Amino acid sequence: MIEALSHLARFQPIMATWNARILEALQARGIAIEPYPRQPLQGRSSGVAAARAYPIQGILKYHGLADWRLRIAYLPSISVNNDAAYTLTWVAFDPRLAEDEVVINGERATGRPWERVVASLEAIRQVANISSRARVISKNVTRAGRLGKGLGTSASASAALAAAALAATLGPGIVENRRLLSCMARLLAGSGCRSATGGLSLWLSHEGMSHEESFSVRLDVHDELDDLALLTIPLDSRIGLVTETAHREAPHSPFYPSWMETRGPEIMECLEALARRDWRPIGQLAELDSIRLHAITMTASRENKLFAWEPENIPLFRLCNALRDEGIPVYFSTDTGPTTVLLTEGRFAERVARAVEGLGLEVVQGRVAGPVTLVPLEEAAKELAIY
Repeated sequence: MIEALSHLARFQPIMATWNARILEALQARGIAIEPYPRQPLQGRSSGVAAARAYPIQGILKYHGLADWRLRIAYLPSISVNNDAAYTLTWVAFDPRLAEDEVVINGERATGRPWERVVASLEAIRQVANISSRARVISKNVTRAGRLGKGLGTSASASAALAAAALAATLGPGIVENRRLLSCMARLLAGSGCRSATGGLSLWLSHEGMSHEESFSVRLDVHDELDDLALLTIPLDSRIGLVTETAHREAPHSPFYPSWMETRGPEIMECLEALARRDWRPIGQLAELDSIRLHAITMTASRENKLFAWEPENIPLFRLCNALRDEGIPVYFSTDTGPTTVLLTEGRFAERVARAVEGLGLEVVQGRVAGPVTLVPLEEAAKELAIY
């Protein structure tokens, strides 16, 4: 486990105060927060379930983990689910298995990917009070010709795994407790908690939080983003970018403390914009925070600078400026990698897509996606080729 960094400790009470203010603001907006299950739960030692979840696109991003075991971040974050791709995951608990078996995109997982899945399963076994190993089959599906790097499928994989595993042992009803679900989805990839709750979701997180306190809530509970279009441009990383490397290095950037200081006020700005049904400030912040995120990763090490963007990114960013000069509201968002998502109004989606294609790039037109859902076993087995 990598310990929290001492130079960021002074922010813990500041972020805790902002967390309390954010909870008050959510309550004022009528957003219900479910209690975390306290009663002892007893799961089934044998059970099967499947779930589908969507990748996230960061609005107010995060890098850096204050607690690597629980994957609790130094700061809260907001993202939107993107229907350009999804992850479908099948989980079957079986007492006859000697160890967990994990297949991802047709290949048996080993090493760190296997360890991360097993850690998530172990947490669910503990909650369900069972010891059975599980067989996990997971597949990423995209509407584009490729996934690219930075699409957020680690989040959808985490949410789908958590939902399927919880339903397999504790029954489908347990997935309705979005607080429990998002906490469990956080354990494979932090952003998985936001993928679990769907739409525009806020992940409450800061150093010193307990597992039960760090969860996600959906913010667009009144269809405020129905007219928001998401245009995804999948781009590959030429450097073999690994997100965990960015998480380890980012908090060392001299810009990281300033980034933390902006977070509370900008979450409040997002909440206020949503209340006005005005998506533009959300798009503006997504673009601004994309630049901040990459500035932080590029300045986290004196020796090895992490340049996550690729040459194709710069024309896309300049295209957004040019289109805004023409009166078309469009804003870019990138997470850990070059894959880019453009946010615009539905009526401008076709015009923006044509402009992107004019750069020689593939683009997928999509919308805001919902939360993780359970999938009928017959349907999942057919898609995953489970016989």
